[in-house]
Amino acid sequence: MTARDGRGRGAVLRHCLPALPALALLLAGCGIRPTEVPTDFGGAPSRVPCSLTQPDLATQTSRGVPVQVFLLCGSSLVTVDRTVRVPEGTADARRRMIVAQGLLEQLAAVPSASEKAAGYTTHVPRGLTVAGPRPKDPEDTLRLSTAPAALDSYALAQIVCTLSDSAAAEGDGSVVLGGPAGAGLRRYECTDDLRTRPGTTQPPSTEVTAG
Repeated sequence: MTARDGRGRGAVLRHCLPALPALALLLAGCGIRPTEVPTDFGGAPSRVPCSLTQPDLATQTSRGVPVQVFLLCGSSLVTVDRTVRVPEGTADARRRMIVAQGLLEQLAAVPSASEKAAGYTTHVPRGLTVAGPRPKDPEDTLRLSTAPAALDSYALAQIVCTLSDSAAAEGDGSVVLGGPAGAGLRRYECTDDLRTRPGTTQPPSTEVTAG
């Protein structure tokens, strides 16, 4: 390469490398294609849906019996920790009803701020109450103030899975539910299908005949 060639190339480079803001345009004008460097690094990190990163202190401020309730998140049922107040020395039958009523109230409560942020919701209506067995009902019967068949599928799934997995039931993964006086009784089960598809799957149930 001659000195003249070197001076020629130097002049071209001096013409193509002025201030940095115009570098890409000048390189293109000089026949050099700039390398494309990705600049989109995505949004800021966010909470993983249906995942509470730490215990929710708002749900642990009151002392009581530790329980779990099923809330909705996405299209599935997910457990969250709660407490139910039960006076010391309460007889077993009364204790069972207190726990059942407490669970319904926890299911109907508005999720905490952190639970909302993680995508948790509930379909269980406020004001739902529970009563024990009527004469000739099986002793493990829970009668709701609204007949189970009148609840929407999400609310029924939440109630069935929460109660069947609690001290309010017999501990075999099922619960006997009925409506107000005169309504029929059915034994409902909480299955994997129900937990994963509560909106489209009905709780498996069998009719219970009063004695």
